[in-house]
Amino acid sequence: MLLEQIKKENDIKNIASADYTKLAAEIREFLINSISVTGGHLGSNLGAVELTMALHLSLNLPEDKIIWDVGHQSYTHKILTGRQAGFENLRKYGGMSGFPKRKESVCDSFDTGHSSTSISAGLGMVKARDILGEDNTIVAVIGDGSLTGGMAYEAMNNASRLETNYIIILNDNNMSISENVGGVSQYLNSIRTSDKYLNIKEGIYNKVLGMPKGNAVVESIRRVKSSFKQIVIPGMFFEDMGITYLGPVDGHDIPSMLQVMKEAKRCKGAVMVHVLTQKGKGYAPAERHPARFHGAEPFEIKTGVPSKPKTKPNYTDIFSTVMTKLGARDEKVVAITAAMPDGTGLKRFRNMYPDRFFDVGIAEEHAVTFAAGLAAGGLKPIVAIYSSFLQRAYDQILHDVCIQNLPVVFAIDRAGLVGSDGETHQGIFDLSYLSSIPNMHIMAPKNKWELSDMLKYALELGVPIALRYPRGEAYDGLEEFRAPVVYGKSEVIYEEEDIVLLAVGSMVKTAVKVRELLHERGYSCGLVNARFVKPIDEEMLQEVSDKYRILVTMEENVASGGFGEKVRTYLNSVHAQCELITVTIPDEYVEHGNVDLLTKEVGIDAESVAEKIIAAMDK
Repeated sequence: MLLEQIKKENDIKNIASADYTKLAAEIREFLINSISVTGGHLGSNLGAVELTMALHLSLNLPEDKIIWDVGHQSYTHKILTGRQAGFENLRKYGGMSGFPKRKESVCDSFDTGHSSTSISAGLGMVKARDILGEDNTIVAVIGDGSLTGGMAYEAMNNASRLETNYIIILNDNNMSISENVGGVSQYLNSIRTSDKYLNIKEGIYNKVLGMPKGNAVVESIRRVKSSFKQIVIPGMFFEDMGITYLGPVDGHDIPSMLQVMKEAKRCKGAVMVHVLTQKGKGYAPAERHPARFHGAEPFEIKTGVPSKPKTKPNYTDIFSTVMTKLGARDEKVVAITAAMPDGTGLKRFRNMYPDRFFDVGIAEEHAVTFAAGLAAGGLKPIVAIYSSFLQRAYDQILHDVCIQNLPVVFAIDRAGLVGSDGETHQGIFDLSYLSSIPNMHIMAPKNKWELSDMLKYALELGVPIALRYPRGEAYDGLEEFRAPVVYGKSEVIYEEEDIVLLAVGSMVKTAVKVRELLHERGYSCGLVNARFVKPIDEEMLQEVSDKYRILVTMEENVASGGFGEKVRTYLNSVHAQCELITVTIPDEYVEHGNVDLLTKEVGIDAESVAEKIIAAMDK
């Protein structure tokens, strides 16, 4: 086994070039076997095996730096830096992250998790290198999907002014974006990056500039050169920005990759290397269904079918069903997502109402302002984006939606703890960042029926409103409690004495269990489904503060700016005499791991909450 020879970074350089294909096959076999057990990002990693090998052969880590955009395609990088054993606990609590982590290895140069960030981060590292007088190589690897994010273009605009080397790898796994123009492109790439060519070009320009009307002559030369390149070079967009373009090159051909990396290192400025890869390469189910194997649950290797098929619908399924019904009822209903039609449950809506569905790519800021324009034009937009990704559009929500009080509905999936993807994906800040915005309204459903009712209500309300719901199986308890949704009003589920639980959304299910545990210990306990986080139900708060000795707020959000903090502010304002216990996620980033384990770790599981309440009662 060649993989056994990889113990640390740069060990790949001890592998004979004739064995590169065999090593790539071993890596793919290892990834398929490992991820079939643990789950993880499979398709993107299978597609980047040779690309990663070529980078490690061309660079000297950790002195040279690789910044992986998003970072979910870094599994081969982890293997080649001696972390193969860590895959046994990949994405488990206390185990290896599925993304680059600086604290995990000196070869992980930058923590990533969201898209379109690598070029900016790499440019910062290039400038730091130059200021410190170092001469290492900086490489940013970005996917073609991430180039739909505006931040990537902001970074390229700045990178175009560089006069020192900076390599950007465009990992393009969508073959329709650009076709390989073959030998002419390769020939021009070699000429344009050779020392001889660069020296001649610089000498000619300097000499002509010294002549009378030299500037005009130089501009004429540049126009002629650009017109010729426009015909034969597919990367003129990058060239026009001031970034040297190399490619396309076959990302599964290691000798070709090594040659183009050698050429890229010669460039005195930013250079874009366009690499064509196949997502899911080497595993037939992933090649046929790349979206399904983007973030895969554990699966059977032979068929690719999940090992544990879901038996009950999740909240995304419920949202999907309701959206199709809303689309049938009202032709003004439109749906927007940012490159996540499958993940957000809008695939069915897209298939049924293609003219009213908009996938804007990885561009959350644009998605929100685009929705604001749709609303201003008289339509009823519903924007479906994961909680952690919606963070990127905070300014657009505030400036373009809420200042104008436009009727945009935000369907916030993956709210709360999401588990294995870790800090960058936990949806534990949305209550805080949204509730700070005037004109914004926030609801959270207790179960699958309330998600349906709230979505319909949100559409009718005609204001900026966010509906947040968690990842995973939809709660089907408390079916008998289905009071109509009323603006700013909570729902009293159980009335008792001494203790009352005020739970938000997903925490209602937990509160039911807490109440049972308290009953077993002989305590009386009421339960209120908060429903609205903004505005909070002040009338209800006044009533329960007069009736109960202990109020317990429960939310799957950080403490700062959350529901509990708002309740405390109100109670202090009316000088309430009851005691308030706030059950929240601590104001810190939560690592990757199983959600059930994480809830215990942060103290929001039923047992931890019950013990906290009992301790307060015993006082």
